[in-house]
Amino acid sequence: MITELTAAGIDPFDEGVYRAILARHTARPAELAADLGHSPDRIARALDRLRDHGLVGRLAGPRRRYAAIEPRAAMEALIRARTAELDRVRSAATELSLLFAGAQEGATDDVEIVTGSEALGRWFVRLQQQACKEVIALDRPPYALTTSNPVEIAALARGVEYRSVYAPEALQWPGVLGDIRELIGHGEQARVLPGLRVKLAIADRRLALMPLSLDLSDVRAAVIHPSTLLDALVDYWKMCWRQATPLDSPAEDPLDEEDRQLLTLLVSGLKDEAIARQLGLSIRTMRRRMSRLLALLGAANRFQAGVIAARSGWL
Repeated sequence: MITELTAAGIDPFDEGVYRAILARHTARPAELAADLGHSPDRIARALDRLRDHGLVGRLAGPRRRYAAIEPRAAMEALIRARTAELDRVRSAATELSLLFAGAQEGATDDVEIVTGSEALGRWFVRLQQQACKEVIALDRPPYALTTSNPVEIAALARGVEYRSVYAPEALQWPGVLGDIRELIGHGEQARVLPGLRVKLAIADRRLALMPLSLDLSDVRAAVIHPSTLLDALVDYWKMCWRQATPLDSPAEDPLDEEDRQLLTLLVSGLKDEAIARQLGLSIRTMRRRMSRLLALLGAANRFQAGVIAARSGWL
């Protein structure tokens, strides 16, 4: 079995599917299933995982069809994201080790362990209601309860400042982008950071809530009171905030026709030179427009921009 891309987080089966679609450039799951001798459903799941990695894009239209992204650019983006992710894990090792030690010892004056999605939800509401000045957060799926947060809107109205860093996966979760847009409209400051693996909420830098697992079948969270552990988590949030990209509140449809044409070409897998020729632009102008478009959508790469725009119905 082919395993050259395993180090980049690509499953060997998925790598085989990727090589097959590279040979065709575009294909439907059924076509690749015939090539590889597997069921269309299994091929479709592999294509969705490859899409999450930025290696393929799903083309517009009623029929499910995918296009391979140009390998060199796709791999470079994947390697950069993987490297940045590992760097953040290394930076967080000390803080998370302290958290693990506190959880192993059970409840202490500094750390309480709560279990169950309802208990987690109650603590999240309590944390926000007790906040006097600010709530800072790291946010990513999955969500144990609803994705909307009416408590935040009430807190913003009474003057509490909210600053949140979102993983790109949150923008792809059904309904979340609309919820974020509404919160930004009420005053939240929002940024996006690829590779974010931690969920965290901190009120007034005196109380923190942090799920210990992203497994919804085993919901456990740490409630962290003033301590060196809390100080370390605040520092970790600051690091994420500095590295994140601002996510401004876009209009209902922030794309004009030129943006839409550029984005369609970007996610189709064409090289920069081919896109520039299609649009009648120089390479420099095309790349400048591409950078502006990625910033507008709060995306880290061209594939994420396509996902965000497609989820929002802009393509």
